[in-house]
Amino acid sequence: MTTTHDIVRLHVNGDLREVGVPTHYTLLETLRYILGLTGSKQGCDKGDCGACTVVVDGRPTLSCITPVWEAVGTEVITVEGLASADGPHPLQDEFDLNGAAQCGFCTPGILCSASALLERTRAPSREEIKDALAGNLCRCTGYTKIYDAVEAAARRLSADDASADAATEGGASTGGASPVETDREPGGV
Repeated sequence: MTTTHDIVRLHVNGDLREVGVPTHYTLLETLRYILGLTGSKQGCDKGDCGACTVVVDGRPTLSCITPVWEAVGTEVITVEGLASADGPHPLQDEFDLNGAAQCGFCTPGILCSASALLERTRAPSREEIKDALAGNLCRCTGYTKIYDAVEAAARRLSADDASADAATEGGASTGGASPVETDREPGGV
């Protein structure tokens, strides 16, 4: 039996990747088995557990039931793409600090769902967090520490946004110019 392959171009974690994949592959299979991005977990394979959740164009997406060709022309962010050169994403850091991850199997999907929520709103209510994570099953925790970690990350991101706004406003109040020191006497030419 011969498997037909297609070449697909995917934008994953900020990089353009062109890969050959079997035509029947899902986004999850492509991420894990072709691109080697194993953070997204293969759990139920039918869209029930959320372990495979990635962010596609800002929306949490169950990659195990998404044909890979549906991701062509979109921006895909996996759990590996949440961190930056400066360090872990505040969600990743807060999951660690709050003890929100236990066995860790569900954690990548929860982090992706939560990051999509925090991109939409920096101050979600507990109910909004519960709703955003409703498609992610965790068999180890009672979810409280997970919700606490998302709230703590939201506070950090809000504080970061406020600091960036203050810095921008501070620069704008001086017209963006910084004082220049010269060797000239005041009033000199």
